[in-house]
Amino acid sequence: MTPSPSRSGAPLDPRLTAAFAEVPVVASVVGTQPLRQFLTAPAKVCILASFAVGQLPQVVPALGRAGKTVFVNVDSSPGLAQDRGALEFIKNMGAHGVVSTRLSLIEKGRPLGLLTMMKVFVTDRSNLRRSTDAISRGAPDLVEIMPAPIIARMSAQAQRAMSPSVAAGFVETAADVALALALGSAAAATSDPRLWHLRRDQLPTVPPTALKRPAAPQE
Repeated sequence: MTPSPSRSGAPLDPRLTAAFAEVPVVASVVGTQPLRQFLTAPAKVCILASFAVGQLPQVVPALGRAGKTVFVNVDSSPGLAQDRGALEFIKNMGAHGVVSTRLSLIEKGRPLGLLTMMKVFVTDRSNLRRSTDAISRGAPDLVEIMPAPIIARMSAQAQRAMSPSVAAGFVETAADVALALALGSAAAATSDPRLWHLRRDQLPTVPPTALKRPAAPQE
């Protein structure tokens, strides 16, 4: 089978490059309880998940005033429609970007000036091919790859097709963040507030054996 087009030349948006320069971690803020911890953490980028539509107009502007870059997970916001109107609503309240598994929403976000992050769940090789095809069509600014440990099992070619990427799911330690970056991700996403304080100069060394990748399959 012919592989999907490579995205290896796709640059990371300058806003995200600056945001990840010191703390290469995306804070997955699930519900309102962790908000205060994120506001005082050095991490600059967050994904808001499980926020009801009525909560967003208060939360998003407050985070923006604190200098945070805010993505809203459209798929997990109760009461938020899955259409262009919802994206316009998110944009108008001051959010910087959206996260979704839905190609149609990713395609609608860019013309509105929103950063887009496409979430993909890599469960097997056929799913990987479908995901890379959707990514090549949607051209998101970031790809959230779940679960993070699968990245070590992906070929370099497959990860290039999904770059720039954020590793998410089972990111539990500083070593997990360091490995994700060493394998080529721009950042790692986690709901653990302890890792929202992890700076680049605190990352542990990744052993060379952890960087071995499988050869690309012959199909």
